[in-house]
Formats: sequence, structure tokens, C-alpha cells
Amino acid sequence: MIILLDTNNLTKSFGGLKAVNNVDLHVGDGEIVGLVGPNGAGKSTLLNLISGLYRPDNGSISFLGTDITRMQSHKVCKLGITKTFQLIHSFPEMTALENVMVGALFGDVDNKNMNTAKEKALELLEFVGFSKEKIYLPVMNLNLMELKYIQLARALGTNPKLILLDEVTTGLNPKESQQAVELIKKMRSNGISVLMVEHIMRVIMGVSDRIIVLDYGQKIADGTPEEIANDQKVIESYLGEKYIF
Repeated sequence: MIILLDTNNLTKSFGGLKAVNNVDLHVGDGEIVGLVGPNGAGKSTLLNLISGLYRPDNGSISFLGTDITRMQSHKVCKLGITKTFQLIHSFPEMTALENVMVGALFGDVDNKNMNTAKEKALELLEFVGFSKEKIYLPVMNLNLMELKYIQLARALGTNPKLILLDEVTTGLNPKESQQAVELIKKMRSNGISVLMVEHIMRVIMGVSDRIIVLDYGQKIADGTPEEIANDQKVIESYLGEKYIF
């Protein structure tokens, strides 16, 4: 398996608190990797380090053999890593289509063409399952699920090889969460690897090839969903009880 992402001894502190403490992890080509742990375990900080939003205090990050440890976030994105956020960021006065065109324009390295960006944005909105009737509505008029679709479509517009998803199903009902799971699998089928933070165990256990568990900034487990569900340390620190499939 080709390793896309590799971190070694990654460490980040805020004041006296080590939010991420000597974390080694990897994501292979075609993998969906879940990242779980208690609140404050360092999950979002880890994604922010990988995407270039934060700079690590120690350790290294490589992507397809390139050292991206201190690379600026827009350059990391150009290289093939994109990230979504827990709190959805959008341009509220702009339409759904225009919001996705922003990502498409950024991702088009050869030809900054508005017509090409529009075509690509329309394709991506269809790919994520966005309603055709709402593509010209200002996003301020859309619901949470629709905003998440737009955020994903905009992220996909940057042509990622690896997408970092930070609690993409938060606030969704069970039906919407299942739709999000199917979309994540669809992204993988289209050649995009996934590293995702998620609290809903039904989601993370059902979609991940492998799960990494953080606690107090440290990696305490890394294995298949079945291995994680039976790991006593994970049960004690996070699950509370054995997860039943």
C-alpha cells in the first residue's frame, strides 16, 4: 500500500498543555481512517497541524514523500490535502454554486476560467447530492445538511488526494448521517483517501478501514474497528463499554 500521509513524533503545545504529544500515524492510498477520542484529546489540533493551519513544536509531517511540516496551508492544499471544519465556513451572500466555484477556481492550476469553474462546481454539487433547485440560492437560506454538502463540494473542488473531515455528521439526524457515510465511501471510490474525526461510533465503526484513538494528546490505539472495540485501554478511556457491532 502506498503511504500518502506520515507523521512522526508530532507535538503541539498551547501554554503548558500538550494538545498533541509525539503522535505517529499514517494514511494509505485508498484508506478511510477514523480519528476518535474524548473531548480535548487533540483530534482537531492534529488535523490543523496536518493541513498547515498550525505549526508543530516538534516532529514531522510528510505527504507523498514531501516534507510539509512547516508548509503554509494554501500550499498544503495545492499539494493535495484539503480540510473541512466543525463550524461551517461559507460566503453567506453568495449562492451555493458560487461558493463551490471558489474551491474549483483554487483547484484549477492550469486555467483560471469562470466557465470551467462553473461546470466543475455543477458536477461537484451533483456528486455530493445537492438539490438542483437550490444551486442559485444564497447559502444563508440553506439548512445544515445543505451547508455541509456545499462545504464538501467546495473542498473537493481543490482536487484533493486526501481529505480531512472534522465531525462532518455533527448536527445531522440518523438518515442524514447515513447519507454522509455513503458520500464518504463514494469519495474513496473516486480515489480520495479520508482521515476523519467523528464522535458517533455507529458512523466511525461503519465507515473506517482503520481507527486511531487519541487520549490527552497521545495515540493509545491504532487498528481495525474490531480491534479498537475490543481494546481495553480504549474502552476505559473513551468507549466506557465494549462496542457491539
